[in-house]
Amino acid sequence: MARPDWISTVDFVHQQQQYNTKPLHGIKRSHNQIDAISPNNCVFQDTTNTVPTQEVFKRQRLHAGGKNRIEASRICSLSSGPDISNIKQLSRQISASTPGPSQNPLLSLSHPRYCLPQRLVKNFASLGINSIYPWQSSCLLGRGLLNGEKNLVYTAPTGGGKSLVADVLMLKRVIEDPTKKAILVLPYVALVQEKLKWLRKIVEGVKKVSFESQTSSQLPAWCRPHNSSVRVVGFFGGSKARASWSDVDVAVCTIEKANGLVNRAIEECTINDLGVVVLDELHMINDDHRGYIMELMASKLLSLERSVQIVGMSATLTNTEILAKWLGAKYYNTKYVPIPIEEYLVYDRSIYPVSISSAFFKTASQLNSTQPLSVVSPTRVIQSSEHDELRNPLTNAVVSLAIETAKAGYGALIFCSGRQGCQSTASLVSEAMPVLSDVDEEMLGRRKDVISDLRSLPVGLDDTLDKTVMKGVAFHHAGLTVEERDIVAEAYDKGVIRVIVATCSLAAGINLPARRVILQGARMGRDLVGPAMLRQMRGRAGRKGKDEIGESYLCCQKADLEEVAQLLEADLPMVESSLTPEKRGIKRALLEVITTRLATHMAAIQEYVQKTLLYHNMDSASLDTMVSKTLDELVEYGLVTVDSFGSYEATLISQATVASYLTPEDGLFLHGELRRALQAFVMDGEMHIFYTFTPLYNSQIDINWPIFRREMESLDESGLRVLEFVGVNPGLVNRMANSAKPLPEITASDIRTARIHRRFYAALQLRDLCNEIPIHLVARKFEVPRGFVQTLAQICEGFAASMIAFCDKMGWGMLKAALEHMIDRLKAGAKADLLELAKIPYVKSRTARVFWENGYKGLRTVADAEAKDLVAILLLAQPKKSRLDADEEAKYYRKLLLKAEIIVGAANRLWEQQQQIDIEADL
Repeated sequence: MARPDWISTVDFVHQQQQYNTKPLHGIKRSHNQIDAISPNNCVFQDTTNTVPTQEVFKRQRLHAGGKNRIEASRICSLSSGPDISNIKQLSRQISASTPGPSQNPLLSLSHPRYCLPQRLVKNFASLGINSIYPWQSSCLLGRGLLNGEKNLVYTAPTGGGKSLVADVLMLKRVIEDPTKKAILVLPYVALVQEKLKWLRKIVEGVKKVSFESQTSSQLPAWCRPHNSSVRVVGFFGGSKARASWSDVDVAVCTIEKANGLVNRAIEECTINDLGVVVLDELHMINDDHRGYIMELMASKLLSLERSVQIVGMSATLTNTEILAKWLGAKYYNTKYVPIPIEEYLVYDRSIYPVSISSAFFKTASQLNSTQPLSVVSPTRVIQSSEHDELRNPLTNAVVSLAIETAKAGYGALIFCSGRQGCQSTASLVSEAMPVLSDVDEEMLGRRKDVISDLRSLPVGLDDTLDKTVMKGVAFHHAGLTVEERDIVAEAYDKGVIRVIVATCSLAAGINLPARRVILQGARMGRDLVGPAMLRQMRGRAGRKGKDEIGESYLCCQKADLEEVAQLLEADLPMVESSLTPEKRGIKRALLEVITTRLATHMAAIQEYVQKTLLYHNMDSASLDTMVSKTLDELVEYGLVTVDSFGSYEATLISQATVASYLTPEDGLFLHGELRRALQAFVMDGEMHIFYTFTPLYNSQIDINWPIFRREMESLDESGLRVLEFVGVNPGLVNRMANSAKPLPEITASDIRTARIHRRFYAALQLRDLCNEIPIHLVARKFEVPRGFVQTLAQICEGFAASMIAFCDKMGWGMLKAALEHMIDRLKAGAKADLLELAKIPYVKSRTARVFWENGYKGLRTVADAEAKDLVAILLLAQPKKSRLDADEEAKYYRKLLLKAEIIVGAANRLWEQQQQIDIEADL
């Protein structure tokens, strides 16, 4: 057969690269090296190094690596495939045509035009940013941007470097003016945590302008900066940070926490300290549940008419000009991608290239029609499989594409529709991966280290990961704990894990790029993915510094073919205001501006409304009517009052509502619940207090009614009184346990009933967590993923903090004290007698109790201990006692010893701090 005209980029390396080489995801061949390879017609005729027979037998015995249970199908190129040499040439031109600092000095961050500190530039370089792209330079050098005089809205594709522009503008402002602070807003906790790590590396060793500078010396003594370093602090639900606004230079926040910081700064008259606000994922304004918070926060800043620079960015904006008009900003659009991405449709064992959406639509339409397919020809085909597990062409395609990528030494990222799909796909791919006897000893050792890291976690080692990680495969979804996800992500980033299977939530921004992205179907759950989510998932392919090219494969069922074609043709949705009546955002927006006294008269309120995006989406007459009606409702609910002069005043309830980040509706509901609790609080047990700080809403709580009935029947007399007091209906629980129907949520009464039962069911889990039952056992007891239990605990920590703020504003001191005690117990996962021990890292929940039972009952006893003596205690606290060989046991012991050393060191620091506090108190 003649050499084909087309071949995938992974095919180029299969003959030269053997699986037991050790490339990380970021180490790729040059195009010259790739072009020198002469590919065969069918890919993957393995040429792995010969391993000594005795070593093979040893690995087969220890790792069951002798023979795969299933084998991935071969993927063959066709000589009749379309000539896409132009696409290949374009990919090379994109890479080669990007100039560097030698051609354009402005592409170096050290250029005088940017006025960045040398240490900051050096830190960027240490993280791989030695130069910037031409579009980034043009954007940064726009008039009034670097000095903070103008706002900015811009859009760039995923992986195009959009975050760097905002980072430079934000850090430059904070460094040059040490009296100013910055807020970076991100939609998800995981993104906040990732960005925290990145920014702390970037600002390490960077000093703000000299305190002796003329500007600083002219300031009054009380407002001169007291710390020359750039302090980056995270604010999110479950965060352990206790920093105040005055302790922060850069606050990295979720949307809700950022809005709370702005409200507090306005109330405390410190808003002038705010210099720049960065709104990442600006398209989230469209979100039905949280988007309005981002909009009302930006509208408040615009109403202040202060020198606060607003920077908004997203990869999925279509109406940038309208958003820029709203924010009074410059706007910049770019479609530049530093890494070309080749896109493919996989259907019925055939692979079709997709260069543009219109071509894809034509391809899909013809494939799903009865007309001859002479125009549409595949470039490669996937051979059928004899294995029952791979009979489905879609499953066979996903496994074959993943194995092909891994054998070539690259990383593959598979997106599945749900948690169970992730785990089953990961298991299936692992069974088709190369046998362990073909993997070099160093790589096996690194994978054993990953297994050891997972095993040493308090939740123990997941059974599926135990089987897949040694084969270089793992999964990543919300059912895993944060620690498990971090270990898996790090192993993947280092090339130890070759294939990672994830839910679509991973595409929202976590930086796990892959050479090849594979979508296992076009649906995530029951619904077809939207255009924005599809773009984000495909954008994970080929990140700069990781790959020279990226590939995305959309594996499609016949039934979805037409809809997929329309999806690729669809435009991204327009970003519109969420302050509409049906989304209830306008009520919270007006309540907040009145409570913070930003606007208290109708004229000022109208001026504020004109600063919203809603003002640009709705006609003036309808908008005025809506505002008047909303103000009347706030007065009717008792949230605000209005005097004879037309001045609006916030009531105590509204102040508590705004202080605790609640919507008006939730504030009223909570006020009613707490008022009733104060009249007859059940104090001879703990269930009532657990119910009190359980969040009002939690989308992850899905009641298992038979388990609810079992737990209800085991309640003591105190718990039963709480059950009756809060409104849980035992008869309803019994009926639901005997029925397969879901709980109706149609009328307002239905919704209230569902909320009460869902909160009480979650409170049962919190009760167990606070009574030293480990997360994995609570998860098993309630038949939910352990990541859900951990997330529930973290959400409750944030909600409890809101409840404390609510009680503080209302003047309910006793209830506030009770909540503060319980939040400490929730963080510790332990009873009151272990709270001191639980301050030590790694000593929580059952581990703290094991320390206590073995004589280590306080900071002093742990501080005086030898690290080697604590290893046995840590072993007792482990959830599983696995049988390990001598080498693995030695590694595991060293890992526990390292953890013990950290525990002893932390206990010493905490003990010294406590002693210092006692000495100062005596003085």
